[in-house]
Amino acid sequence: MHYLVATDGSTVSDTAVEHAAREASVWDADLEVVHVLTPETKLVDGDIVLPGEESAVDHAEAILQAGVDTAATAAAERDADLDIDTQLLTGRPAEAITTYVENAGVDAVFVGHRGHTERHQRVVGSVAKTVIDKASVPVTVVR
Repeated sequence: MHYLVATDGSTVSDTAVEHAAREASVWDADLEVVHVLTPETKLVDGDIVLPGEESAVDHAEAILQAGVDTAATAAAERDADLDIDTQLLTGRPAEAITTYVENAGVDAVFVGHRGHTERHQRVVGSVAKTVIDKASVPVTVVR
């Protein structure tokens, strides 16, 4: 089994990572923690440029590492040995996640109900809702 959990570094996504790690531990599944880097590109002298590219990637990799640490702690609390991988994706979050899910043979997806960019009045954020709508595998939305 191959489970995927998406994180944006928010408290809600940390909760999703913990839940996914516990589920993966129970079902002896591999866990992949993904983060989507949403580049803000500019056109400069005919070339597409990503301002702050190196720092943006460094920040994204720090979010992934925090996700791995969170998942490992949750698995250790259950005395489980969990195989955890990471993947940095780019693009629009929901589309990047669902495309990756289709191409990587993922069996289940875990997402937080709302991330950093979502407004607080929504019950389910737009990324979670779109992943639910587009994914062909079970999606667990964690509060």
